[in-house]
Amino acid sequence: MSTVRRWLINPCSLLAVFLALGLLAGCRAEPSPTPRTRTGTPTPTPAKVRVALDWFPNANHAGIFLTKEKGYFADEGLEVTLYTPNDPATILASVGAGQDDFGFEYQIGVLLARDKAVPVVSIAGVVQHPLNSVMALKTSGIQRPRDLVGKKVGYPGIATDPPILDTMLKADGARGVQDVELVNVGYDLVPALISRQVDAIVGAYWTHESISAGNLGYPVNIMRMEQWGVPDFYELVLVTSERKLKEQPQVVERFVRALVRGYREAAMDPQKAIDILKQAAPEIDERIDRPGIVLLVPLWTEGVPSFGWQTSERWSRFADWMKEHKLVGPSLDPSAAFTNRFVEAAQ
Repeated sequence: MSTVRRWLINPCSLLAVFLALGLLAGCRAEPSPTPRTRTGTPTPTPAKVRVALDWFPNANHAGIFLTKEKGYFADEGLEVTLYTPNDPATILASVGAGQDDFGFEYQIGVLLARDKAVPVVSIAGVVQHPLNSVMALKTSGIQRPRDLVGKKVGYPGIATDPPILDTMLKADGARGVQDVELVNVGYDLVPALISRQVDAIVGAYWTHESISAGNLGYPVNIMRMEQWGVPDFYELVLVTSERKLKEQPQVVERFVRALVRGYREAAMDPQKAIDILKQAAPEIDERIDRPGIVLLVPLWTEGVPSFGWQTSERWSRFADWMKEHKLVGPSLDPSAAFTNRFVEAAQ
């Protein structure tokens, strides 16, 4: 879903944004004192929570919108605001600096951020596998990575995509990314593909762009990266700051408990979840999000003991791959980048 999520942060710009936000972190208003009744008994005040979405509302967010609209956050004493930043590339920095309480982000982005000392932690794995993929028109005859040799491959100019493609090509017997012509098409991936400006694209979500292209009359072949040598990773995760974990763990626990409840319910009746998402965000494209959520639900729930579960093996293996490709430094500790503490508490 390149137009939905592919705003991976340039490590240098991330650090600059974080430093700027850090100067403001101390200016955030503290919670108001709990009001009291005439008898002096405290009246519970909901904790106000801001959640930054990785992009505009879409099927990936159906669970959190259901959680809010059904009152599950309110049941936990939380008043939750969901919003999409003008620039989603600032999410990790704003969460790390305390300007946002939680954010939807990507495992790749979390590791890039922590490599630059941005204090963010993944507290739930929302999408358990990569959505980024390689796509080609069915009419092209391109069905596997080695079929790309000598072809033009469009990508959105993101630093992680060439090594992903390189790994996939090598896994299928080619020399690597030098065997293709990379073309930076920005985020116009589907237009570049269907206009035949390029023969294939990398950086497109197989749960979104494939549907979009099909709706336009251009069915595609999909090559999922974890099936061609790239270590499996969490496409979408929920993040918060180290400070939040230390100072307000009860808020984090209540938030995650409500979120797990909401995503479980969304997985049981995905089309009802899209109905709720549509009510809250009328701008969604149902022609994409209704079939899209059918593809997403297994990625939320299958193969894990609970929604949100993460494994140290997956974080370590993908961090090792990033180190191998010089995307992060050798001293990065992936074990500090995530925790299952709150998902476990939600059971």
